Amino acid sequence: MNVVILAAGMGKRMQSALPKVLHPLAGKPLLQHVIETARGLAPRKLCVIYGHGGAAVPAMVGQLAERTGAVIDTALQEPQLGTGHAVMQAVPQLDDNVPTLVLYGDVPLTSSASLRKLVAAAGDDKLGILTVEMANPFGLGRIVRDNGRIVRIVEEKDATEAERQIREINSGIMVIPTRHLKKWLAALSNNNAQGEYYLTDIVAQAVADGVEVVSAQPSAEWEVAGVNSKVQLAELERRHQLNIANALLDKGVTLMDPARIDVRGELICGRDVTIDVGCVFEGRVELGDGVSVGAHNVLVDAKVAAGAQIKPFCHIEDAVVGEKSIIGPYARLRPGTELAEDVHVGNFVEIKNSKVAAHSKANHLAYVGDADVGSRVNIGAGTITCNYDGANKFRTTIEDDAFIGSDTQLVAPVTVGKGATLGAGTTLTKDAPAGKLTISRPKQMTIEGWQRPVKVKK
Repeated sequence: MNVVILAAGMGKRMQSALPKVLHPLAGKPLLQHVIETARGLAPRKLCVIYGHGGAAVPAMVGQLAERTGAVIDTALQEPQLGTGHAVMQAVPQLDDNVPTLVLYGDVPLTSSASLRKLVAAAGDDKLGILTVEMANPFGLGRIVRDNGRIVRIVEEKDATEAERQIREINSGIMVIPTRHLKKWLAALSNNNAQGEYYLTDIVAQAVADGVEVVSAQPSAEWEVAGVNSKVQLAELERRHQLNIANALLDKGVTLMDPARIDVRGELICGRDVTIDVGCVFEGRVELGDGVSVGAHNVLVDAKVAAGAQIKPFCHIEDAVVGEKSIIGPYARLRPGTELAEDVHVGNFVEIKNSKVAAHSKANHLAYVGDADVGSRVNIGAGTITCNYDGANKFRTTIEDDAFIGSDTQLVAPVTVGKGATLGAGTTLTKDAPAGKLTISRPKQMTIEGWQRPVKVKK
C-alpha cells in the first residue's frame, strides 16, 4: 500500500513555536509515532505532507529515515487548503496499483492491528473508513448512512441539526483505491463553510461511482484521538503511559502505582522486577530478574543486572550496574560507568566513565571519574579523582583490595597499588606502592596562647 501522513497543520492552540506534530509524547515527536506505526505495515510508498514549521518537520523526517534506513518522502503543502488539498501534494508519488492509506501526524496512538483491520476490510477496490461511536461527537465529521450503507461524511459546521445527532464519527483515517483517489481529488470543490478541499467529500463521489464504502472500528476510542492543545497532549501522554504500565503488569512487573511511571523509550524487564512511584525510563533500559527500582529514579539507556537495588532519587545514564549491586539513594552514574557484581554506590556519589570491579564500595560523598577500580576497594567519604587539568582528561587506577581514606584527592594520572592504604586527607600526586600506607598531610600543631577573635562592638 501507499501511506500518506498529513502533518502540515499549524497547531495554534498549542501556543508554541514548535510545529504541532513535533511535540513529544513519551519522549518522541507525535509524527514519529505515526511514522513508526506506518512502517510496521511495510508500505511501498510513505509520504509525509508538511507545511507549517518550515524545515523543522522534513528535517526530523530526514533524521529518522537516516537512523532507520527507511525511505520516507516529503511534500510541501503551501498554502494549507484542507485535507483533500494536502493529499493532492502526494499524488505524484503514489503507486496506482495499490491502495492508499491516509494517516494524521497528530493522531499518535492508532494501533497497527486496527489499521490492518481497516486495510483488510477495504481490500483493493473499496473505500474504507475508520469510524468510532462517541457519546459526545461535537466538532467531528459524522458518518451518514442510508439503510446501513455509508453514503457521505458531513462536517460539524456543514451538518443539519438531525445530522449532528449522529454519534458515529469519521476518524479521518481512510484506505482508498489509488486510481479512484486521483480522479476524486481532481473533482473536489471548496464550496463549504471553511472554503477548503475536504478529503471526506470523496465518499459521496465513491457512492456516485458505485464504489462500496466500508468501515472498521479501532479497539478503543483513544486510538483515533488527535492532539490540538497541550491539554489533549497531556491526556494522551497519560493514556499511553497507562497502556505501557498495563503491558508491564501483564508481564509480571510489580508497579507500586501504574499511574506514576513514565517510559520514554523501551523498558525491558525480567522476572520479579519491582518499580516504585515516580520513575522515568528513557531510551533503552534493561532491568534483570529481581531488580528493585526505588521511588523517583531516572534511568537513561541503562542496563541493570539481576538482583540489583536502585534506591530512591538516583540518576543513571548510559551505564551498566552489575548483579546484586546497591545504588543510592541520591547517587549519579554518568555515561561510561560499568559496575561489576556487588558494588555499593551510596548517597551523593558520582561515577563517570569508570569501571568498578566486584565487591568494591563508595558509600558516600565521592567523585570517581575516568578511573579503573579493582575488586574489594573501599573509597572513603570525600574522595575525588582529579581527572581534569583544565585541558585534558587523565585516568586513575586503583588496584584490588586498596583502601582509600576519607577526604583524599587522587591527582591523575596516578596508580594505587594492590592492597595499598591511603591515609585520610592524602593528596596523591605519585603512585602509591602496593601493600603500604601512603599519607600526605601537614604535621598537626597546637598553637599555644591563641585566642579566637571576637566581634568588636560598634
